Amino acid sequence: MKLGRSFYERDAITVAKELLGKLLVHNSEEGRTSGIIVETEAYMGITDKASHSYGGRRTKRTSTLYGKPGTAYIYLIYGIHSLLNVVTGPEGVPMAVLIRALEPREGIELMKARRGIDDVKRLCKGPGSLTKAMGIGIKLNGIDMTGDILFIEDIGYGPVDIVQTTRIGVEYAEEDALKPWRFYIRGNEYVSRR
Repeated sequence: MKLGRSFYERDAITVAKELLGKLLVHNSEEGRTSGIIVETEAYMGITDKASHSYGGRRTKRTSTLYGKPGTAYIYLIYGIHSLLNVVTGPEGVPMAVLIRALEPREGIELMKARRGIDDVKRLCKGPGSLTKAMGIGIKLNGIDMTGDILFIEDIGYGPVDIVQTTRIGVEYAEEDALKPWRFYIRGNEYVSRR
């Protein structure tokens, strides 16, 4: 069952935990790819120094974060990798969840071709790797993830044993770098880092 807007209309920490075990699907022109979400990070908005919207920052890039819950917030990092986030919370409150890793399910041959590797365990390990494998780029920024192109389904996976730890790559966020807002499925071999 596809997740509806009300699923995303909650705080990023709650949504980040509950996205674990859900299926991310992309119906592209090249074909359908999907994977089980095994790792996420929560970004809590204007009070979170690791968030792009910290302090109420609102730019052309971050304006998507202020949109409807269930909107895709996709941005480039290092000018190379697209990272997929889903906007959470009420509209106008810029929280989001970063999808960090997937366990590939459908379209694995297409994912291998896009990544140029054969190791299934590495296809979607890390936020930049998963978007490349899934064919998710900056052009999809702002797309409604309750639609039919890019969406998340509840497939009854679980229950999951969740590990809660600090986020990755946010050392600049001072004390907020220590917040335990990264979540992953314990023992899953597709998680980016233990």
